[in-house]
Amino acid sequence: MRFVIVTGMSGGGKRTAMKMLEDAGYYCVDNMPLPLVDKFAELVVTPGSEMGKVALGLDARADSDFRASEKILEDLKAKGYEYELVFMDASDEVLIKRYKESRRLHPLAMNGSVEDGIQREREIFKNIIKKADYVFDTSNLLTRVLQEEMDKIFVQNEEYNNLMLRVVSFGFKYGILADADLVFDVRFLPNPYYIDDLKKKTGNDKVVQDYVMGFPEAKTFMDKLVDMLQFLVPNYISEGKHQLVIGIGCTGGKHRSVTLANELFHAMKDKGNYGISITHRDIDRG
Repeated sequence: MRFVIVTGMSGGGKRTAMKMLEDAGYYCVDNMPLPLVDKFAELVVTPGSEMGKVALGLDARADSDFRASEKILEDLKAKGYEYELVFMDASDEVLIKRYKESRRLHPLAMNGSVEDGIQREREIFKNIIKKADYVFDTSNLLTRVLQEEMDKIFVQNEEYNNLMLRVVSFGFKYGILADADLVFDVRFLPNPYYIDDLKKKTGNDKVVQDYVMGFPEAKTFMDKLVDMLQFLVPNYISEGKHQLVIGIGCTGGKHRSVTLANELFHAMKDKGNYGISITHRDIDRG
């Protein structure tokens, strides 16, 4: 019997996660009234139950006193019900943008203010997120990548240390990566932009990759960066960090940064039990 509870910020991707679990063969129930959760858990964990995989979605809208959701989860643990808690999150800026694009009202908005609703919801979840087994920050997470990570955990049963590593290439001319935890400037390498045959290509093209990585400095930089991250990542995990954003920047975000971001992604993807994704922020600009 596998019992998964999915909750998180409104607009953070809870419905998407529930749909992925449903597609993976989980019996899914969303937005159940809190007073019924205890009884539901009792039914699904009963020996002989035909439901081998169950996912329950909890919505902050059901919590009127900022404590009910947290208490329900504590009571389930106290009664010996084993469950895995998934928390879907996103930055305030991204959540606001999603609500404005959808033209929907936030379920906890006071006087129609999305910002107020987000802050009220953060207050509800401030303790719950600390207890989550898995936290997914979907601010810049592709649906495909989320699907891959959900599949690893809930279908393939791989171990997962609750850290999402995001590698992002960018161009300094378009502004530094605002949400980066670590930023590396690779403008010390020769720029393929000034070579006619490479100018209109990108770091996703092998000819550019071969040019950039042909310099000993590029290989040395990559070796040192991977070595440093192999030291840092376990320490971030032990401190409870859920997401590590690594920015790789060059002038325009098309050649050197893309090449080295790709190299870093491939070097790190099999180094540990964490999720990893890659994004090229400025590759199509200019």
